[in-house]
Amino acid sequence: MRIWKRASSSGGKLSPPCDKVGGLQGEKGRPVGLLRRVARARLAGLVIRRLRRSGFTDARYDARGFRVRFTMAGDETPTILELAPLLVTRGGRRRDRVDRFVAGLVRSPGMPLDWARARPMLRPVLRGGAPGALLRRPFLPFLFEFVVVDSPDTMTYVGPEQPAGWGVSAEEVFEAARANLPGAVLHGVASKPVVVRFVDDGDAYWTSHLLLQHWLERLAGQVGGAPVAFAPERGTLLVTADGSDHLGGLFAQAEEIYAASSRPITPMAYVSDENGCTVPYAAPPGHPLHRAVARAERLLAVHEYTRQTAQPGPPDPARKASGTGKADATGKASTTGKAGNAGRPGNAGRVSGPGKAGGVSEPILAELRLVDSGEHGWRTRAIWQHDEPTLLPEADEVQLGDDVRPWADLAAHLTRAPGVEPPRWSATGWPPR
Repeated sequence: MRIWKRASSSGGKLSPPCDKVGGLQGEKGRPVGLLRRVARARLAGLVIRRLRRSGFTDARYDARGFRVRFTMAGDETPTILELAPLLVTRGGRRRDRVDRFVAGLVRSPGMPLDWARARPMLRPVLRGGAPGALLRRPFLPFLFEFVVVDSPDTMTYVGPEQPAGWGVSAEEVFEAARANLPGAVLHGVASKPVVVRFVDDGDAYWTSHLLLQHWLERLAGQVGGAPVAFAPERGTLLVTADGSDHLGGLFAQAEEIYAASSRPITPMAYVSDENGCTVPYAAPPGHPLHRAVARAERLLAVHEYTRQTAQPGPPDPARKASGTGKADATGKASTTGKAGNAGRPGNAGRVSGPGKAGGVSEPILAELRLVDSGEHGWRTRAIWQHDEPTLLPEADEVQLGDDVRPWADLAAHLTRAPGVEPPRWSATGWPPR
């Protein structure tokens, strides 16, 4: 199996193939030993010292996410700087890069004030659910299209109120962002099915190209057949041909990258439909990849519901979700809506405990698990451990105590909770058999 990589983010030629498909190179997916932890801590210390000298006194290091969090003057929104791209540079070059980044923050913080300046800086990004007040629209199951303002060193998410400030509609903002993607097409033709790996340097936005109509299908000549794409994390896009010997292995590789990344998007596979729009890869029962596709779909669901559960407090439909600072594309800091908590979700499967508000027990966020049901294959199971109010994630089946029932058996007793994404369904207690 071979990988072909783009020579650069803007060039159109393919570089020579690698020998094999492997895990992510560099920081991603590699065990962090003692020496690496020391190197990370030193780099974080360097960044924090530079930030504090420049007036960002609240700069803090997040060791788990390997990033630094700080707030710019006059802004309630936390900014998060990914440190991994800085680790590959050494010595004086690293210090120079940190100095340039901090200097850029001091000179030009914030959002462009007028549409003429903002429009060419807009880019679309494909992400999972992100809490907070951000401009977004649904794209695929569990995935949304967001818009960012792209600067050389920073990336700022556009909020829902910003289009009005620019005097345009939200639709115009989305369309302008998509129009700013180059839509690059690779040159050369593959003589047999291959794997093309697009590695993002922070400016190419390769995974965002899946938002463009007809873009994926135009890679057929370069991958040797109908393209199938994976976007396991924000810096990697993998594309191969449907029906090729590579496809089954890419499901496993995409899952590995997705699980190891601090910036995951989706472990699922995607193709173009008859209109050139990106849609999930379908593999009905009997298809050789049916189990792989079913597992990937459910892994994404479990991850997104776990991310939702990890946010502080249950997602009360009556209140607005709090915002968060989210780490974003390689080598850039990103800012988002309102200030809130940042970082990766907590341990998978944790549920928030019941609270009291005016003497009434708040619903528990039920956990979602991935289970292998043998003859039925991979399934999602919502855990409703006790007979008490709950908010259930959508699942194939629900476990009530020790009793497991199909979702369809409970659907009539559930009410969809408004304003909650991913969707949850409320119930006051176990329904009768």
